[in-house]
Amino acid sequence: MKKFFSSLVFQLLMAVIIGAVVGLVCNKEVMSVLVTVKYVLGQIIFFCIPLIIIGFIAPSITKFKSNASKMLGLALILAYVSSVGAALMSTVAGYGIIPHLHIDSNVAGLKELPEIIFKLDIPQIMPVMSALVFSIFVGLAISWTNSAVSEKLLDEFQQIVLQIVAKFVIPILPFFIGTTFAGLAYEGSLSKQLPVFIAVILIVIVGHFIWMGLLYGLAGIYSRKNPAEVFKHYGPAYLTAVGTMSSAATLGVALTCARKSKVLRKDCIDFGIPLFANIHLCGSVLTETFFVMVVSSILYGGLPSIGKMLLFVVLLGIFAIGAPGVPGGTVMASLGLIISVLGFDQTGTALMLTIFALQDSFGTACNVTGDGALTLMLSAYADKKFGKEV
Repeated sequence: MKKFFSSLVFQLLMAVIIGAVVGLVCNKEVMSVLVTVKYVLGQIIFFCIPLIIIGFIAPSITKFKSNASKMLGLALILAYVSSVGAALMSTVAGYGIIPHLHIDSNVAGLKELPEIIFKLDIPQIMPVMSALVFSIFVGLAISWTNSAVSEKLLDEFQQIVLQIVAKFVIPILPFFIGTTFAGLAYEGSLSKQLPVFIAVILIVIVGHFIWMGLLYGLAGIYSRKNPAEVFKHYGPAYLTAVGTMSSAATLGVALTCARKSKVLRKDCIDFGIPLFANIHLCGSVLTETFFVMVVSSILYGGLPSIGKMLLFVVLLGIFAIGAPGVPGGTVMASLGLIISVLGFDQTGTALMLTIFALQDSFGTACNVTGDGALTLMLSAYADKKFGKEV
């Protein structure tokens, strides 16, 4: 219980509650201070986005070259296809469900936020799209040239950025989100949309189970083995992931669960489970895709175009592979996409960070449990290519 009270989820919950209460009771002068604080904190977070993109995407690309075996290639394809498939399913569901959620984006009757007292502009070192392209080019070039020094520099830079995230971004997130919800409550839009947020989280959790069922069904068809011999052992891993919100922290339990299965090869378990824990984020991607559509409908009056959503999904599957191992890491790594492809502003990104983090444990549980299905596919492939395990 003590660990929960010190967790980011609890801090975000308190930030949402306190921010909403303050926004409902405060006057214009207090709100002008809060919107100024939100602006400054937003500038700091947005400044860090290119650093996060470069620090996690580029090193992740370089790590693949030294293990460019058929098994690694297959694992990467499986993880990417699973993530993109989950995102596409979520997109289709979004276009079908969200218009029926009675989302009111009409600003009529809402109070207007006061002006910012002062602006402290902190320009980014480069635009977010430039950071995305730079990360891809540098990562691939280092892989092609086998530059050990550059790869080590990127690894060290990744650790530096991780500290920036841990020491700066994560600690100020509750304050940024609290001031955002204070503004929404002050305007009056929060009370209109609270039932929508609750419904969306429940819809996403149902989506997780649908996708896990589809993954295990496909794994059973491909392997011609009963997938129940895998997922029936995954209960402890699922519950652990719900509690830890971390695939890495759940890895030991996930390995123990997978080793109880009679249909998984031990060599594929030892190879696949740790690898998929870092690159397979189907639940997180499914969640983020649905959430961006909801937030777009709430704040910007409509769903993103199909073209924008397809581009977002294809790129999200790639950049989720390099997501940092922190709560909300998937959405944090893809903030560049949310801003550059979908055109979200500070309020939109704050809402995304909040509702994503509040259900992040369930998305992580879906990721971890889905790893078992992909490992079953790997085991079947290894049986066909290399023969039965001795």
